[in-house]
Amino acid sequence: MKQGHITLAAAVLAATLSLSACNTEPEVVTKGPADPQADALAKAPPVQLPPAIAASRTYRCRDNSLVYVNFMTDGLTATVRDVQEGPPAATLKAPAQGEPFVAEGFELSGNGDRVTYKSPDAASQSCRA
Repeated sequence: MKQGHITLAAAVLAATLSLSACNTEPEVVTKGPADPQADALAKAPPVQLPPAIAASRTYRCRDNSLVYVNFMTDGLTATVRDVQEGPPAATLKAPAQGEPFVAEGFELSGNGDRVTYKSPDAASQSCRA
């Protein structure tokens, strides 16, 4: 056997022996520091996710302007934008399903191919998808 092979065999044997001495069982931590919010979290109501988008529509209004509307799955929320990209100009809420969505200066009634839309910048007008 050549000297290089013997050195390699000895290194492999030493590595194997050193690894066999390792503890192979995981360390389990059974107690840690007390969580100061544990009681509050246990008593907290379940988390409710915000509604998802049910439909997104673009409407052309009587004054030839566009309004972009996202209707949410809860049937009580809609967001409106007057530009195609960007954050909503307003989030409108309806007190009950089927009633107009409202926010400060905004009103939107309907949710199909035709809606009536009013913004702080424009009077109430009909709009079509």
